[in-house]
Amino acid sequence: MTSTLTSTEPTTPTTPARSTATAAVLPRQSRLSTTDGKIVIAENVVQKIAGIACREVSGVHAMGGGSTRAFGAIRERIPGSNGPNVAQGVGVEVGETEAAIDLDIVVQYGISIADLGRSIQRNVKTSIERMTGLNVVEVNVSVDDVHMPEAPEDRPESRVS
Repeated sequence: MTSTLTSTEPTTPTTPARSTATAAVLPRQSRLSTTDGKIVIAENVVQKIAGIACREVSGVHAMGGGSTRAFGAIRERIPGSNGPNVAQGVGVEVGETEAAIDLDIVVQYGISIADLGRSIQRNVKTSIERMTGLNVVEVNVSVDDVHMPEAPEDRPESRVS
């Protein structure tokens, strides 16, 4: 006896599809969490790295708002102080695997602010990710002022030679 089965089902083999919901729940592999333990990076470490990386870019005259810069200038003149604060003008938020950076800068006159901002973002992001293993999700650059070069005729003449 021969019987034929007819089916409207597809004849291709089916494999269980991976749900996108379970893919989102899976933890992301981090360089800061290993089988040996966890590495925690303090906010001030990320601040210093960001401040140094920002100052490396040509066209950045200073960092911080007006009152922050004034306070920093006074602090630098105090004997025994640690010198300039490299974290001045830098705000950070640091999570377990990610960081967000806010920078307040003063640019030199004549520099393309858009190009300078992109260069700062690239340098800060690269430096932090390379040195800490954190994923930098954003680098926000706020230009607070433009440093004007001092013209020779604006300087008072010296009374002594």
